[in-house]
Amino acid sequence: MPVFDQKILILCKTYPSPSGKYAETSCVAGMLESGALIRLFPVPFRHIAEEHQFRKWQWIDAKVEKARGDHRPESYSIKVDTILPGATVPTKKEWMARRGLLSKLKLFGSFDDIVSHQAETQSSLALLKPTRVLGLDIEPVSNPDWTDDEIAKLAQEQKQGGLFDEDKHSIRRLRKLPFDFYYRYECASETGNVSFRHKLVDWEVGALFWNCKSNYGSMWEDKFRAKLEVAIPSNDLMFLMGNQHRFQDQWLLISLIYPPHAKQGLLL
Repeated sequence: MPVFDQKILILCKTYPSPSGKYAETSCVAGMLESGALIRLFPVPFRHIAEEHQFRKWQWIDAKVEKARGDHRPESYSIKVDTILPGATVPTKKEWMARRGLLSKLKLFGSFDDIVSHQAETQSSLALLKPTRVLGLDIEPVSNPDWTDDEIAKLAQEQKQGGLFDEDKHSIRRLRKLPFDFYYRYECASETGNVSFRHKLVDWEVGALFWNCKSNYGSMWEDKFRAKLEVAIPSNDLMFLMGNQHRFQDQWLLISLIYPPHAKQGLLL
């Protein structure tokens, strides 16, 4: 596959998972200057050199190639040692610059429309604007601890002395989330509102859980729910959604995008 330079605006990093090749990996998604969505996988984010790391809403330049084992149209492999982090898109003036970029993306009003679009184009990433969030489901995972096989995968970075940064100090082992989180939400349709339920895998959601657990102890759930059921949905909430490689009829909420509601004079 040809390797070429690409400029990408980062919109998503999913919570990492153990990897046999990279110790741990995240799925990263973003958009091109043209407005096309792109998926970058695998990205062993915590193990790449600091000068190649990036944040959500930051532009990067990097060499990419079409993913060999993933035929979804948006999927590309990235050469992590070529990543050059650039400017971060500011939030001033009610997210004016960010809204301008988001306006290039096709915005779906219903998850059913995403499924129909997928059937026509094989698309595997989409931006959805729900009518409202109904609630958050928190479900304990079947096994709150890593399996022996997963521990062996996660231990690779320490054994190898760092996969991408030989000078980097040992990184704390990835913590497994003891819960799965699901949004229940509604979308409008010609026959009325239709409800859906999808799993949240946004890295920011996992980080929010650990922060609430650390700061509030046994009261973590109240604070966690306040953020995800009240604070975030009170904004102009959109979901960046992506399907799974092996089960392409199964979609996940991979990133929450929630600008403040635009004032009338700033609407695009």
